[in-house]
Amino acid sequence: MRKTLYAIPLALAVFSLAAAQKDNRSGAGSDDQQFVQKASAAGLAEVNFGKLATKQASSADVRKFAQHMVDDHTKANEDLLKVANKKRYTAARTMDAEHERLYRKLTGMSGAEFDREYMAGQVKDHKEAVSLFEKQSKNGKDEDLKKLAQETLPTLKEHLKMAQETHGKLKGGKGEKTSGSKAGDR
Repeated sequence: MRKTLYAIPLALAVFSLAAAQKDNRSGAGSDDQQFVQKASAAGLAEVNFGKLATKQASSADVRKFAQHMVDDHTKANEDLLKVANKKRYTAARTMDAEHERLYRKLTGMSGAEFDREYMAGQVKDHKEAVSLFEKQSKNGKDEDLKKLAQETLPTLKEHLKMAQETHGKLKGGKGEKTSGSKAGDR
């Protein structure tokens, strides 16, 4: 009997929490919640990778690009968190597992090898980001998130172009073209 009395308030608390989370993740809000999760995890990754590259990159162009990513993505992360907090969406607290693995790999690299690997990752990540933000700007249900995606998209497209050009310089070429910037084009 005593266990039942303790279990009832606990069950009510869990149910209330689950209901509150369901409000943001069910129906129209689920795609918006996924956007917030993916965009915030990717934003954290950009800042973390950029800080690492400002210290470990051997190329001045790569270090300059990395600092640009730290500055721009720090601001973009703050803007996303403002909207997420206002609308009670849950933002990622850490990078996703794929970015964690790449980060660990990069910490063991240096010189030109680091530069090439970092920039290849930046091209890949910015193609994915452009795709994610384009989808949100067109199909998002939450107007504030849609507006944020629309406003951020030109910067992400510029980052992709910069990443492709910088990566191309490292390979001795002119960079990859920006056409076909879907996530599957990697």
